[in-house]
Formats: sequence, C-alpha cells, structure tokens
Amino acid sequence: MAPMRGAKRRRRAAAERKAAAMAAAAAGADGAPGDWWDGFCMRMAGTLSSVEDAHRFESVFKMSRRTFNYVCSLVKDEMMVRSSSYTFLDGTMLSLEDRVAVALRRLNSGGSLVTVGSSVGVNHSTVSLITWRFIEAMEERGSHHLRWPDSSEMEKIKSKFEKIHGLPNCCGVVDTTHITMCLSSAEPNCKIWLDHMKNYSMVLQAVVDPDMRFMDIVTGWPGSMKESSILHSSGLFKLCEKGERLNGSKLKLPDGSEIGEYMIGDAGYPLLPWLLTPYQENDLTESKAEFNRRHSAARTVAPRTLAKFKDTWKYLQGEMWRPDKHRLPRIIHVCCLLHNIIIDFQESAVDDPRTSSSDHDVDYRQQLCHLADENGVMVRDKLSQHLTSR
Repeated sequence: MAPMRGAKRRRRAAAERKAAAMAAAAAGADGAPGDWWDGFCMRMAGTLSSVEDAHRFESVFKMSRRTFNYVCSLVKDEMMVRSSSYTFLDGTMLSLEDRVAVALRRLNSGGSLVTVGSSVGVNHSTVSLITWRFIEAMEERGSHHLRWPDSSEMEKIKSKFEKIHGLPNCCGVVDTTHITMCLSSAEPNCKIWLDHMKNYSMVLQAVVDPDMRFMDIVTGWPGSMKESSILHSSGLFKLCEKGERLNGSKLKLPDGSEIGEYMIGDAGYPLLPWLLTPYQENDLTESKAEFNRRHSAARTVAPRTLAKFKDTWKYLQGEMWRPDKHRLPRIIHVCCLLHNIIIDFQESAVDDPRTSSSDHDVDYRQQLCHLADENGVMVRDKLSQHLTSR
C-alpha cells in the first residue's frame, strides 16, 4: 500500500505544479486580461445584467485589473498551496485568478454560497473553502495596508483637513457602523447582540483620513454597546491616553499656548483632549457655531467612507444568517484591507461629496454622549476661538 500512497502524492504534486504554471501563464507578463478574463466572462455571462457588463472588469470585481493583479500577487503562495483541491463542476482546476475572483464575488456580490457557486460553475462548498482561504491569505500578506500613519504621512493628513475644511492639526475622523446579523432567540447570549434599533448586529469602529482610507479599526463588539463604550474598550483609546498616538507636532496659538493633535467624532463620543465633538447646547456663540460648521463638514468623510465600504462589500450589508461570530471580525478586517488597497491603486478621485451617500446605518438614530473631559472642553474652546480670530 505504501508505494500506492507515494504514487498518489507524486501525482498530486505534479497536478499542483501544473496548476501553478497555468496560473502564472494566465496572469501574463504584462498583466493583460488575456484568456483568463475572457473565460471568466463566459462563465459569468448568464448572471450579469448585460453582455456589456461582462466585459467591464470593474463592474464585476469593484476594482481595476491592476488592483486585482496586485491582490493575486499578495495571496498567491497561500491560495495555491492545495492547487488540485479546487475544481469547476466540469473538473477543470481553478487557477489563482479564478480563486481570487470567486472569493471577491462572494464578498462583493452579497450572494449566497449557492448563488455565487452556480454563477461561476463551482460547488457551493468550494466557494466557502476558497473564500476562507482568501481571508487567511489576506490577513497574512496584506495587513500592512491598514496601519497608523507615520509622522510624515500624518502631516499630509493634517494639511488636507486644514486645506479642505479649515480644521488645523486634525488627524482623522472616528465613527461606527453596524453589521447586521440573523440570530435565533434561542442562541445563548443573543440579547447582547441586540442593538438600540432592535437588530442583531456587530459593530465596526473606524478612524478614516480625508482620502477615505481606514487608519485604524476595531470590530467584534456586540451591537448593544454604545459608541463611547467601544471607544473606551479599544486599543486606540489606550494608546491615545498614554500619549503613544496623536503625539506629533502641536498647533501654536498667538497667545503662546498649544493644541495637540486630535481626531473628531460625532455627538455619540465623549469630549476628550484628543477627540473633539460638536457643541450640543443651543444659542451658540459665533466661534462655537463656526467650529460646529467646520467640524460637521470634515466629519462627513467618515459616514461616506462607511457607506461606500458597505456598498462595495455587500456580504456585510445584508443580514447574515447565524454567522460565525469568531470569523466575522476577520472577514470585516480583510474587507477593510481591500478597501484601502483599492484606494491606494486608484488613479482618479475616490470620493465626490456631492454624489456620495453617507447613509451607512439606515434608520439608525444618532447616539448621544454627554461625557466631557475638562481638558477637552478647554482644547475645543481654544480651537473654536482660534478659528474665528484668524
């Protein structure tokens, strides 16, 4: 029996080498779509809205061919480890591009495993296995696409916020969104996932820059938690409180005082020296009203980013049936990585505030937090006075 098992291993290894060679050939030296895209179009033609759409790469994968090729290069080693394990229904082995395409369609179409599988000619179990392999590969190889900016990058971010919205020394906008789920009421601890709109959900907290890139995320917290509680439980809060983030150059005021780096957030967050929220009282002075106006204009980049994010990765937009709550945060993280990669490879403007939707949590009410740190109050007042005195 031993020689037979050895023969099987040799045949399997040969098949894997062949599949890898086919994948490399399909990619092409110049990255042109070539035969792989033509073949994939033929498989997809019956499920797209029109023949024209089948030949528009970005309408299928929500990214350019150049970006797609880069993603393939990132995950190649991990995705091709078991090359002969994944086949189309006709027995043909899936190339690297096929596998990445299947995973992306699962994440960005919002279709079920069966729907995605039938649309490209693979078994639904193959869609599930390939998608999870892709998630693991992106975590391993693509995590550098979501990180806190270094000092020189942060200076550019601050410059953009000031140039566009007139908020000097602003480093980002923090916001949250709900990823809705379908849970059985009989499931243990299901009530902690019930948010204030009576939906079962998981929360994503994100800090974004003026170009709609994610700078920091935290997810996995149940929908019942408020924005302020999630912030206090995050690594971001601990790092900022210890002075290990938002510790760059300060804004020098005419009276000789200084304002450190800060983020902005909506009224659901506490007012802190490094997190400035809008004034909530009535009958605002001119300086406070001006601060709120600029604050509101700058803050819109966060809801627009989250709306675009959920619209692109529709897997996160619909209600997932009994999701694996241990895997879901990893899937959200990878979708955030892909979001940043698309922006990094974007050749034209990513966002037009005039046409972009900001409705990422449909029908959700604005949460309110009335916690205010004394130093936060002082920083906000100084900044608001500075904005109208210039």
